[in-house]
Amino acid sequence: MVTENEEPVGDITADKLVGAYIKVRNKRKELSDAFESADASLKEKMAAIESHILKICNEMKATGFKTTHGTVARTTKTRYWTSDMASFHEFILDHRVPQLLEGRIAQGNMKTYLEQHPDELPPGLNTDTKYAVVITKPRKP
Repeated sequence: MVTENEEPVGDITADKLVGAYIKVRNKRKELSDAFESADASLKEKMAAIESHILKICNEMKATGFKTTHGTVARTTKTRYWTSDMASFHEFILDHRVPQLLEGRIAQGNMKTYLEQHPDELPPGLNTDTKYAVVITKPRKP
């Protein structure tokens, strides 16, 4: 295995390109981590404020109100999930209600299925395959 490529690609070596890539990736990670931390703090503050506003709505027995800074509308949000996916799938099939699921293909499962059944392509299946590079830092000895 070649560990360094000093053959120039244009005016720069592959080694320098990989080094630059890792520096940029590390900077993105640093910025992303800083953003995530700051955003989490802001989300906590917003949740605390929302809790106080909901308390005001309850005390006023109101579904909303106006202030000089904006209008508040109290809404309800309901989220659904299952703790038994196998039974839920069976329910979907038995009742013929596929619209209860969101349309997304499980990428890894689809790849495995196609490898095992290369002649059984699902109707309407589209694929996009392209080359990519994966760059890793060298391991420290």
